[in-house]
Amino acid sequence: MTRHRRVVIVGVTGSGKSSLAVRLAAIGGMPHVRVDDLMWRPGWVQLDAAAQVEAVAPHVRGEAWVLDGLWSATREVVLPRTDLVIALDYPRRVSLGRLLNRTLHRLRTHEEACGGNTETWSSALSRDSIVAWHFRSFDRKHAQIEQMAAGPDGPPVLRFTDPRATDAWLRSLEQAAAA
Repeated sequence: MTRHRRVVIVGVTGSGKSSLAVRLAAIGGMPHVRVDDLMWRPGWVQLDAAAQVEAVAPHVRGEAWVLDGLWSATREVVLPRTDLVIALDYPRRVSLGRLLNRTLHRLRTHEEACGGNTETWSSALSRDSIVAWHFRSFDRKHAQIEQMAAGPDGPPVLRFTDPRATDAWLRSLEQAAAA
Protein backbone atom coordinates (compact mmCIF):
# COMPACT_ATOMS: atom_id res chain seq x y z
CA MET A 1 0.00 0.00 0.00
CA THR A 2 2.92 2.35 0.56
CA ARG A 3 3.43 2.88 -3.15
CA HIS A 4 -0.22 3.85 -3.61
CA ARG A 5 -0.56 7.08 -1.67
CA ARG A 6 -3.17 8.82 -3.84
CA VAL A 7 -6.22 6.62 -4.15
CA VAL A 8 -9.67 7.18 -5.66
CA ILE A 9 -12.55 4.83 -4.88
CA VAL A 10 -15.29 4.63 -7.51
CA GLY A 11 -18.61 2.82 -7.62
CA VAL A 12 -22.34 3.35 -7.70
CA THR A 13 -24.03 5.02 -4.75
CA GLY A 14 -24.37 2.53 -1.91
CA SER A 15 -21.41 0.39 -2.95
CA GLY A 16 -19.39 1.29 0.14
CA LYS A 17 -16.94 3.89 -1.17
CA SER A 18 -16.91 5.97 2.01
CA SER A 19 -16.67 2.97 4.34
CA LEU A 20 -13.75 1.60 2.35
CA ALA A 21 -12.08 5.01 2.25
CA VAL A 22 -12.24 5.35 6.04
CA ARG A 23 -10.56 1.98 6.56
CA LEU A 24 -8.00 2.46 3.80
CA ALA A 25 -7.04 5.92 5.03
CA ALA A 26 -6.57 4.57 8.56
CA ILE A 27 -4.37 1.71 7.35
CA GLY A 28 -2.19 3.98 5.22
CA GLY A 29 -2.17 7.01 7.50
CA MET A 30 -3.62 9.10 4.69
CA PRO A 31 -6.31 11.78 4.78
CA HIS A 32 -9.79 10.67 3.77
CA VAL A 33 -11.51 13.21 1.51
CA ARG A 34 -15.32 13.04 1.63
CA VAL A 35 -16.00 14.10 -1.94
CA ASP A 36 -19.77 14.52 -1.55
CA ASP A 37 -19.15 16.96 1.32
CA LEU A 38 -17.14 19.07 -1.11
CA MET A 39 -19.78 18.96 -3.84
CA TRP A 40 -22.97 19.70 -1.91
CA ARG A 41 -24.06 22.74 0.09
CA PRO A 42 -26.93 22.95 2.58
CA GLY A 43 -30.34 22.66 0.97
CA TRP A 44 -28.99 20.04 -1.43
CA VAL A 45 -27.40 22.70 -3.63
CA GLN A 46 -24.85 21.06 -5.92
CA LEU A 47 -21.78 23.02 -6.98
CA ASP A 48 -21.42 23.76 -10.66
CA ALA A 49 -18.63 22.02 -12.59
CA ALA A 50 -16.06 24.81 -12.18
CA ALA A 51 -16.70 25.03 -8.44
CA GLN A 52 -16.40 21.24 -8.16
CA VAL A 53 -12.92 21.40 -9.66
CA GLU A 54 -11.99 24.27 -7.33
CA ALA A 55 -13.27 22.31 -4.34
CA VAL A 56 -11.33 19.12 -5.04
CA ALA A 57 -8.09 20.62 -6.46
CA PRO A 58 -6.45 21.57 -3.13
CA HIS A 59 -6.98 18.05 -1.80
CA VAL A 60 -5.37 16.28 -4.74
CA ARG A 61 -2.31 18.55 -4.67
CA GLY A 62 -1.24 16.68 -1.54
CA GLU A 63 1.13 13.74 -1.55
CA ALA A 64 -1.32 11.31 0.04
CA TRP A 65 -5.10 11.03 0.08
CA VAL A 66 -8.07 8.70 -0.33
CA LEU A 67 -11.03 10.16 -2.23
CA ASP A 68 -14.34 8.39 -1.73
CA GLY A 69 -15.69 9.26 -5.15
CA LEU A 70 -14.92 10.74 -8.53
CA TRP A 71 -17.27 13.28 -10.07
CA SER A 72 -17.21 13.72 -13.85
CA ALA A 73 -16.19 17.38 -13.70
CA THR A 74 -13.14 16.55 -11.56
CA ARG A 75 -11.73 13.62 -13.54
CA GLU A 76 -9.15 15.71 -15.42
CA VAL A 77 -7.80 17.15 -12.17
CA VAL A 78 -7.94 13.98 -10.08
CA LEU A 79 -6.88 11.10 -12.32
CA PRO A 80 -3.47 12.46 -13.42
CA ARG A 81 -2.51 12.65 -9.71
CA THR A 82 -3.97 9.24 -8.82
CA ASP A 83 -1.75 6.21 -8.07
CA LEU A 84 -4.60 3.71 -7.84
CA VAL A 85 -8.31 3.54 -8.61
CA ILE A 86 -10.28 1.07 -6.53
CA ALA A 87 -13.51 0.15 -8.30
CA LEU A 88 -16.37 -1.32 -6.28
CA ASP A 89 -18.26 -2.97 -9.13
CA TYR A 90 -20.73 -5.03 -7.15
CA PRO A 91 -24.02 -6.47 -8.40
CA ARG A 92 -27.03 -4.19 -8.06
CA ARG A 93 -28.52 -6.33 -5.28
CA VAL A 94 -25.46 -5.61 -3.11
CA SER A 95 -25.24 -1.86 -3.63
CA LEU A 96 -29.02 -1.37 -3.57
CA GLY A 97 -29.34 -3.37 -0.36
CA ARG A 98 -26.60 -1.32 1.26
CA LEU A 99 -28.15 1.91 0.00
CA LEU A 100 -31.59 1.02 1.36
CA ASN A 101 -30.10 0.13 4.76
CA ARG A 102 -28.10 3.36 4.87
CA THR A 103 -31.08 5.46 3.81
CA LEU A 104 -33.36 3.89 6.42
CA HIS A 105 -30.69 4.42 9.08
CA ARG A 106 -30.31 8.08 8.14
CA LEU A 107 -34.08 8.58 8.10
CA ARG A 108 -34.34 7.13 11.62
CA THR A 109 -31.33 8.92 13.11
CA HIS A 110 -31.27 12.15 11.07
CA GLU A 111 -27.56 11.53 10.51
CA GLU A 112 -26.03 13.99 8.08
CA ALA A 113 -25.66 12.64 4.56
CA CYS A 114 -23.24 15.23 3.16
CA GLY A 115 -22.68 18.96 2.96
CA GLY A 116 -24.85 19.64 5.99
CA ASN A 117 -27.84 17.86 4.44
CA THR A 118 -30.04 15.14 5.87
CA GLU A 119 -32.36 12.74 4.14
CA THR A 120 -36.10 13.12 4.72
CA TRP A 121 -39.03 10.87 3.94
CA SER A 122 -40.19 13.27 1.25
CA SER A 123 -36.77 13.28 -0.40
CA ALA A 124 -36.42 9.51 -0.02
CA LEU A 125 -39.72 8.96 -1.81
CA SER A 126 -39.19 11.56 -4.54
CA ARG A 127 -38.10 11.09 -8.15
CA ASP A 128 -34.81 12.75 -7.19
CA SER A 129 -34.13 10.36 -4.30
CA ILE A 130 -30.80 8.66 -3.81
CA VAL A 131 -32.53 5.34 -4.55
CA ALA A 132 -33.88 6.66 -7.86
CA TRP A 133 -30.37 7.98 -8.61
CA HIS A 134 -29.02 4.47 -8.00
CA PHE A 135 -31.31 3.08 -10.69
CA ARG A 136 -30.52 5.89 -13.13
CA SER A 137 -26.76 5.70 -12.69
CA PHE A 138 -26.02 2.00 -12.12
CA ASP A 139 -25.43 0.93 -15.73
CA ARG A 140 -23.47 4.09 -16.54
CA LYS A 141 -21.18 3.62 -13.50
CA HIS A 142 -20.61 -0.02 -14.43
CA ALA A 143 -19.67 1.00 -17.99
CA GLN A 144 -17.31 3.71 -16.67
CA ILE A 145 -15.58 1.18 -14.44
CA GLU A 146 -15.20 -1.26 -17.34
CA GLN A 147 -13.76 1.51 -19.50
CA MET A 148 -11.31 2.61 -16.80
CA ALA A 149 -10.20 -0.98 -16.14
CA ALA A 150 -9.70 -1.74 -19.84
CA GLY A 151 -8.07 1.55 -20.78
CA PRO A 152 -4.31 1.60 -21.34
CA ASP A 153 -4.04 5.18 -20.10
CA GLY A 154 -4.61 6.39 -16.61
CA PRO A 155 -3.87 4.91 -13.21
CA PRO A 156 -4.15 1.19 -12.52
CA VAL A 157 -7.61 -0.04 -11.51
CA LEU A 158 -8.15 -2.60 -8.77
CA ARG A 159 -11.65 -3.89 -9.47
CA PHE A 160 -13.73 -5.74 -6.90
CA THR A 161 -16.95 -7.50 -7.89
CA ASP A 162 -17.62 -9.15 -4.52
CA PRO A 163 -17.57 -7.46 -1.09
CA ARG A 164 -15.94 -10.56 0.43
CA ALA A 165 -12.92 -10.10 -1.84
CA THR A 166 -12.74 -6.44 -0.85
CA ASP A 167 -12.86 -7.35 2.84
CA ALA A 168 -10.19 -10.04 2.43
CA TRP A 169 -7.93 -7.55 0.65
CA LEU A 170 -8.46 -4.97 3.39
CA ARG A 171 -7.73 -7.52 6.12
CA SER A 172 -4.46 -8.42 4.38
CA LEU A 173 -3.50 -4.73 4.33
CA GLU A 174 -4.41 -4.35 8.01
CA GLN A 175 -2.34 -7.41 8.92
CA ALA A 176 0.63 -6.15 6.91
CA ALA A 177 0.37 -2.73 8.56
CA ALA A 178 0.24 -4.31 12.03
CA ALA A 179 3.30 -6.51 11.39
